[in-house]
Amino acid sequence: MHVSPQSGSNAGRLAAWLLAALMALQVTGCTSTSTSTSTSTSTGAAMAPAPTQAQAQATPRFAVDPYWPKPLPDKWQFGAVAGVAVDSRDHIWIIQRPGSMTDDEKAASFTPPRAACCVPAPSVVEFAADGTVLRSWGAPALPGGNYDFPKREHGIYIDPQDNVWIAGNHEQDHQVLKFTADGKFLLQIGKAGKTGGSNDSQLLGKPAHMEMDAAANELYVADGYGNRRIIVFDATSGAYKRHWGAYGNKPDDTKTTYNPAAPPSQQFGSPVHCVRLAKDGLVYVCDRENNRIQVFKKSGEFVREFFLAKDTTQIGSVWDMVLSADAAQTYLYVADGGNNQVHVLRRDSGVEVSNFGRNGRMAGQFHWVHNIAIDAKGNLYTAEVDTGKRLQRFTPLP
Repeated sequence: MHVSPQSGSNAGRLAAWLLAALMALQVTGCTSTSTSTSTSTSTGAAMAPAPTQAQAQATPRFAVDPYWPKPLPDKWQFGAVAGVAVDSRDHIWIIQRPGSMTDDEKAASFTPPRAACCVPAPSVVEFAADGTVLRSWGAPALPGGNYDFPKREHGIYIDPQDNVWIAGNHEQDHQVLKFTADGKFLLQIGKAGKTGGSNDSQLLGKPAHMEMDAAANELYVADGYGNRRIIVFDATSGAYKRHWGAYGNKPDDTKTTYNPAAPPSQQFGSPVHCVRLAKDGLVYVCDRENNRIQVFKKSGEFVREFFLAKDTTQIGSVWDMVLSADAAQTYLYVADGGNNQVHVLRRDSGVEVSNFGRNGRMAGQFHWVHNIAIDAKGNLYTAEVDTGKRLQRFTPLP
């Protein structure tokens, strides 16, 4: 039985309060006067100075909410939670991988059942802000339509009209799909099983993530695990608009290997794992393998880059990011699945001012923190893949 902090006896309320306080201490992170980031720009500007004591005191801090989401219905269990996003109503959406569940995790799905619990949840699930499941669809029972559902689910994005965009990163997953919130198929960009490299204008290469510029009706795609570029399409028709590689150059599919002692790679590594748009028109790209964020204008013109945890040689440090909820979008919150932390960076300089999390299984810790989302109140949501297989919420502290 689930007991909330507001219910039960006085002793129960005290225990819940102590647990919440412990979680807050565990994940508020350390405010730093040094930084693990370095910065370069197209004009060669120097790295910005470390934050002052006053700035450090104003640094965002977070506490894990150990009671979110609410218990799942119908004996559901999640596999690897590959993506998380927030819609216009501050509802939280995930895409997860039912196919990643082990036999013991889905023991109740066999005939006859091997144990009392559990069964795979649908791959797309919507939650209310309080953590209640609202609706779901996707694998294993797919909605109707002529499209290629991903064989291994990956990214999810909810556009301003609350349409749901998804992708996958299986060897055959070279497509982005658009659905209504109820799962009605609307559009497919790319073709399953077909890819043409990083300079093909019609085919994709295991796209990882996408985000929409609503004013221009353009979809930006981080493409991806196979290709090494950002590519832009009309969000209604799927028509090609433009694409670019690292530093705004023509992308090259030559295989690269990250070396922290070598000069920065002139091409994106694999994967190009996320793309995010700021209110001021800048485009932020996760170059995961190369431990860096590259910043562009919407035209593809390079602006600057930030390096994060540059010595990371295990699957990269820049997996996903979101911009803070304040009007100026002062901070970047970067999900680092290599080091299993969330880093707080100043968006103007790339300077790291704090971080939280570590590798582990306790509330507030991470195993392969893969994606991150933010709602209008500034709550952060994280999704974990590999054997992490969970969704967590972190609430801002005063």
